[in-house]
Amino acid sequence: MAKVTILFGLLLIVLGVAGYVGTGRHAPTALIPLYVGVVFACLGILARRASPKRRMVVMHIAVTLGLLGFLGTAKSIWDFIQMERGHAMARPIAVEDKAVFSMMLLIYVLLCVRSFIKARRQPVASAE
Repeated sequence: MAKVTILFGLLLIVLGVAGYVGTGRHAPTALIPLYVGVVFACLGILARRASPKRRMVVMHIAVTLGLLGFLGTAKSIWDFIQMERGHAMARPIAVEDKAVFSMMLLIYVLLCVRSFIKARRQPVASAE
């Protein structure tokens, strides 16, 4: 999961830069996915270099941050659906960016949970 965390970190960095450029470089809050992506990339790198116990702690920290990020942005998915149905939004690019951010975090959390369940079912001797 360390590689997946690094990958999601890089994707979030790209999303943050794209959102910032998409807003005409006027909305510094569009860089929030970039900051979260940097944290994820750092946690992924730490998890790759850590002992199995530390890797487990680092990955649990990463999935907790992903879950908190998703919970904080989940409403944006509904806002995006409403925007697609024709409702006017004050900042459509921000709504799209935030919805993508939320969905990426949801996918990340689900992948981590699946990985944690799989690791829990494996015998201790065969753990990474």
